Amino acid sequence: MKELSGSAMICEALKEEKVKIVFGYPGGAALNIYDEIYNQKYFKHILVRHEQAALHAADAYARMSGEVGVAIVTSGPGFTNTITGLATAYSDSIPLVLISGQVANSLIGTDAFQEIDAVGISRPCVKHNYLVTCIEEFPRILKEAFYIARSGRPGPVHIDVPKDVSATLGLWDYPKEIAMKTYKPVYKGNSKQIKKLAQLLKEAKRPLFYLGGGCISSNASEQIRELVKFTKIPAVETLMALGTLRSDDVFNLKMAGMHGSYTANMALSECDLLVSIGARFDDRITGKTSEFAKHATIVHIDIDPSSISKIINAHFPVVGDIKEVIEELLKELKKEKFSTEFTEWHETLKRYNELYPLSYEDSDEVLKPQWVVQECAKMAPEARIITDVGQHQMWVAQFYPFNYPRQLATSGGQGTMGYSVPAALGAKLAVGEEVVINFVGDGSVLMNIQELMTAYEYGIKTIHIILNNAFLGMVRQWQSMFYDEHFSQTDLSLQADFIKIAEGFGCEGFNISTKQEFKEAFQKALKSDKTSLLNVMIDRFEDVLPMVPAGGAIYNMILPKAKDR
Repeated sequence: MKELSGSAMICEALKEEKVKIVFGYPGGAALNIYDEIYNQKYFKHILVRHEQAALHAADAYARMSGEVGVAIVTSGPGFTNTITGLATAYSDSIPLVLISGQVANSLIGTDAFQEIDAVGISRPCVKHNYLVTCIEEFPRILKEAFYIARSGRPGPVHIDVPKDVSATLGLWDYPKEIAMKTYKPVYKGNSKQIKKLAQLLKEAKRPLFYLGGGCISSNASEQIRELVKFTKIPAVETLMALGTLRSDDVFNLKMAGMHGSYTANMALSECDLLVSIGARFDDRITGKTSEFAKHATIVHIDIDPSSISKIINAHFPVVGDIKEVIEELLKELKKEKFSTEFTEWHETLKRYNELYPLSYEDSDEVLKPQWVVQECAKMAPEARIITDVGQHQMWVAQFYPFNYPRQLATSGGQGTMGYSVPAALGAKLAVGEEVVINFVGDGSVLMNIQELMTAYEYGIKTIHIILNNAFLGMVRQWQSMFYDEHFSQTDLSLQADFIKIAEGFGCEGFNISTKQEFKEAFQKALKSDKTSLLNVMIDRFEDVLPMVPAGGAIYNMILPKAKDR
């Protein structure tokens, strides 16, 4: 064993964990760490322009690569700026490790300069956290942090490193494996429960698969596609699950929930067997819980036992890794011929889709956001997609044809505005030469637009499309529907010059108000070696429909008028 400083231990741990990219921002309490980063050659450090952006970039890197995202910041405000990013990753079960500098152990509790109780603040929005009080425990903590972040239900882990620990020498003994008495995720599902599930599927008349983000994080898309094809059972996806099934799969009823398809929501309401796979019955899916799937037997498959029956009571729980459970379920189903065709159920769902398909009324006078989304899909069908939060997020979820897992990165659970610009950079660093397109609103783009400078500095080519309606669009929609059109603090008619901003950051900018202008600008953006910002002026009062009013039953949807169909 060799002696290393705490800062060197951090770099060695990142090497051992095969980390290639780190996002961060230096400061006084992290100076020892950054001095060691200067001397190492194991990973590339990306200097963001705001600590919040470091977390969002690391988050999207993790979503797109399936690896643990890593960020490093300093103490005090450097750390507090990361809380939004931690909460975003925690809600969506994204594996991150955040390392923050802290004042020396001797100064903790003295209100020292840039001291803050980082561990106390982060506790509600991380899977686990540590304050490193001595160098001897540091190698174990580093190993545990990565293990906890990526195992079981993934999530962010925070390590707070006092400045004296980052400078102190200690023996470097990095564990090969971790065994924690109080944390042992169950990966293999109970065989008796899986056999019961197989029997339930054979007996059901109106079964439905409800696919959540766990399908993506467990890399179970291939197994789930086989399950759906073999059983001919329809499925709905959450926002976090988009891409688990191909968008053109005949059994894919599209996204469910507040802005889900009519067919998906009616299927959830009328099924007699609901098999939830890696979903957590979020309020945006369930609506009024007493009315949710009230005719169905509920099966809940999840690796996190604390999620089961937390919101909706599960008649049959199966705790385990989605991929392993579905593989075992397929084996069980294939022991005997699965003869059920569910013909009547499919006919009912087909009629629902014919009655209210996802649609919009196109126009040659003003650009419709749905058209922009669909046109992007035509011109860059295999692109990786990032969205911010708001109307544009839902239009993308409804109209972009997601065909493979990890194609989309978006803030689901927290709905974090400001997520997408730094997330696009993290995504691009994860996927290399693939095209990365960010859909963002004219409100949310300003929250982290400074990261265009990061894109320019490191040559991270991304395409950012502002769907600009000069409103905080989703809030305006609610004000239109439920607040007598009192557009309180949502009108963004006074606009920044987005093109000058883009050019000021070394990027290319395009103002767009017609279909032809969009096609030409998007082609230029695809061919350019620079980051591009497309400011697309869209119909100001276009709404996202269908829509389930907050707290309502999901079968009571606000639907497009007849002329819109």
